Amino acid sequence: MDSADDWHAALAGTGELTGPVTAAIVDAHGDRGTRAIEAVAEGRVKRYRDFTVVVGHEDEYVIEDGGCTCADATYNLDEDDPDQRCWHALAVEIADRIDAVEHHDMWYSEVREFL
Repeated sequence: MDSADDWHAALAGTGELTGPVTAAIVDAHGDRGTRAIEAVAEGRVKRYRDFTVVVGHEDEYVIEDGGCTCADATYNLDEDDPDQRCWHALAVEIADRIDAVEHHDMWYSEVREFL
């Protein structure tokens, strides 16, 4: 796999995180890719009626239209480079492609009030 986008096509083709696909994600995204894969494997990508959320180690992060509410996305990423994404946004991309999103038939905005 030659580019960062190749893992997208490979993952869509296999529908699962095979060794070569996992390696391509880590090659393209480094530690962010590793953390995203771990989040997917641990079932920490959740879709509510209003938002998709990734449960991090310190907080929950809202992913909307590929953007994230985390500090990494806000301060460290070049928004002009579409290949730069935080691990939360990567986790959503991966989970969507392998059907590993946990669905909740409720509004996250209401659930968040109890957290």
